[in-house]
Amino acid sequence: MAQIDFPAEIRALRATYSSIENVSDVEAIKADIAELSEMAGVPDLWDDPAAAQKITSRLSHRQSELERLTTLAARIDDLEVLVELGQDEGDEDSMAEAAKELESVRKSLTDLEVVTLLSGEYDEREAVVTIRAGAGGVDAADFAEMLMRMYLRWAERHGYPTTVMDTSYAEEAGLKSATFEVKAPYAFGTLSVEAGTHRLVRISPFDNQGRRQTSFAAVEVIPLIEQTDSIEIPDNEIRVDVFRSSGPGGQSVNTTDSAVRLTHIPTGIVVSMQNEKSQLQNRAAAMRVLQSRLLLVKKEQEDAEKKAFAGDVKASWGDQMRSYVLNPYQMVKDLRTEHEVGNTSAVLDGDIDDFIDAGIRWRTENRNTAS
Repeated sequence: MAQIDFPAEIRALRATYSSIENVSDVEAIKADIAELSEMAGVPDLWDDPAAAQKITSRLSHRQSELERLTTLAARIDDLEVLVELGQDEGDEDSMAEAAKELESVRKSLTDLEVVTLLSGEYDEREAVVTIRAGAGGVDAADFAEMLMRMYLRWAERHGYPTTVMDTSYAEEAGLKSATFEVKAPYAFGTLSVEAGTHRLVRISPFDNQGRRQTSFAAVEVIPLIEQTDSIEIPDNEIRVDVFRSSGPGGQSVNTTDSAVRLTHIPTGIVVSMQNEKSQLQNRAAAMRVLQSRLLLVKKEQEDAEKKAFAGDVKASWGDQMRSYVLNPYQMVKDLRTEHEVGNTSAVLDGDIDDFIDAGIRWRTENRNTAS
């Protein structure tokens, strides 16, 4: 095992931790926890379940932030003690354990450092993710379904609740489009770097000649609207259509017109919801997403220098931000950050944290360069 300069490594850990602690503003976190704890303790908290959920979720997130910071500080202290004892006693096992813990603490600090970069106006919000099949026919529809599974598995790995709001199935296989919520603080800031065109290259399972096929899918990520955003939409600006929910192959999954499609006439924005049981629930969910999209339009108009969060995603050649190559070799590569891995199965099973971290760092560097 190569000789490790533990004193220098521990000094580096402390320096990194100190910069993270300063940016995180521990005192502000403690103040938030005190305020949110008081709000969560009122007797009638759950009279408004939606508001209560936001308060308790925010409280849990801030408590986790504080615990993560204090735990890391303690781990660095414990590592220093372990190294001193191991060196004093010449204990090789202790030194080997210290080397493993050094690497683990360094990884935890790196992960925490990425979180501190989420400082955008809407980064703290929950996220609404929409995936649409692009060029590539049935392979593109199948790819859209693969991406949806990837993101849902990613959320599951982190314990983030998700709600599928709308699924439009393609005739032969896969999805034309799907929309789902990720209900966790900072979900938007985290997942917004996934927005863009994704490209898949593989031997098509739908081609009887076994030819290689390239297909595309678009990922859109928007922040979830909050009551304080005050996005009012006049009734005469919305067209409401109702229809029966459909499943794979176009089969009807109920006997009532419970699915809802809202069209915002001035902008042409269309939102469909069909996964709730009642028409009223679907309409409320669709309105929430429509308001979220209009919020972005409003903010972009107010500040022309802001880049569009969802962007103009064409899902075709020349626009891709990430490639998933399954044949003739195995590789997933982000074309913005140059981050790549060879284990395509793990990525498609939700192991995308390294891509997200690299994307957040890339975005921060580009913002700093632009300013």
